[in-house]
Amino acid sequence: MSEVTSYGVIGCGMMGQEHLRNIALLSGARVAAIFEPDAEMAERARILAPNATFASSISELLKIEALDCLLIVSPNNFHIAQMEEIARIRPLPLLVEKPLFTDPTDMDALEAFRQSYPAPVWVAMEYRYMPPIAELLAQADGVTGGIRMLTIKEHRFPFLEKVGHWNRFNRNTGGTFVEKCCHFFDLMRLVLKSEPVRVSASAGQAVNHMDECYDGEVPDIFDHGYVIVDFENGARAMLELCMFAEGSRYQEEISAVGSDGKIEALVPGPGRFWPEHLGEPPVPQVIVSPRAPKGPQVLPIPVDPTLLDAGDHNGSTFYQHARFLELVRGERLAPEVSLEDGRMAVLMGMAAQRAAVTGEVVYLRDLRLPSAA
Repeated sequence: MSEVTSYGVIGCGMMGQEHLRNIALLSGARVAAIFEPDAEMAERARILAPNATFASSISELLKIEALDCLLIVSPNNFHIAQMEEIARIRPLPLLVEKPLFTDPTDMDALEAFRQSYPAPVWVAMEYRYMPPIAELLAQADGVTGGIRMLTIKEHRFPFLEKVGHWNRFNRNTGGTFVEKCCHFFDLMRLVLKSEPVRVSASAGQAVNHMDECYDGEVPDIFDHGYVIVDFENGARAMLELCMFAEGSRYQEEISAVGSDGKIEALVPGPGRFWPEHLGEPPVPQVIVSPRAPKGPQVLPIPVDPTLLDAGDHNGSTFYQHARFLELVRGERLAPEVSLEDGRMAVLMGMAAQRAAVTGEVVYLRDLRLPSAA
């Protein structure tokens, strides 16, 4: 491998462009090649990566000799087929955006891919790397004495407009609890160090996208809901999602509580959405609240403004790529976010979707592949 690690990027819509901006900030990394079939998105990507070669297909992109690794940032329902194509032609270290897949019928293909793909695969779960959430992860066990209750609240803006409006329909996204919330289900497993047993949920579409119509179809995605997850170790977790609450001071609020105390992480939304008349956007915080002696401690967790300007995820995309590059360069033995992590996050989202639609409790054992690791 040369001194500069070269990426091939598949998909350069809104999130793909965030990846391009963050790769440009990394030392010893460059985008060498891009496949983006939408002309407008390709032109925007060309501005961000002016030295990249633009390919007309994935197979053409994979012919470019200089590539050291690949990044998939295409619409959700394309991921599995694109991973299979890469496996057939030229398997390279791969970073693939969440959700890993969108349909239960994809799981056999995913398992076959996992068994045979010879290079490391990292699933992009940016929320792990938001500085206030990373601080919560580092301190949680010590502060709480062992987490018994975990609450994740996201109050945010509606889904943004994407190419072809693909994110307006469950068939493309897997549903809101898969598309948007797999991040949070991943965090639940990571924080609690346990596997989910059963999921209950209540959700619906109350406000967003109901006056929109595309080729005669009205969007069918949830815009709010609650999910409760019971874990093998006896811990419980809850997700509260509202996608018509962009007036909130903080977008994500995470609370972990145990016998010794509570720790919270407060994460503001994208700075570009913060009203100018209110001054500077809020600074992320971690709040440590021991039971004894009582007295909450507020810890500001400022984020480099350059990283904030590079995307909408509180600097996490940069930190994620820095770790992925360590993997590509042989400085790290395994991905921090494995295919199994990505699979379980999707399964939890699917369980939540099903529970919300049917009103029934859904057991994860009914969704798992028997042969999964």
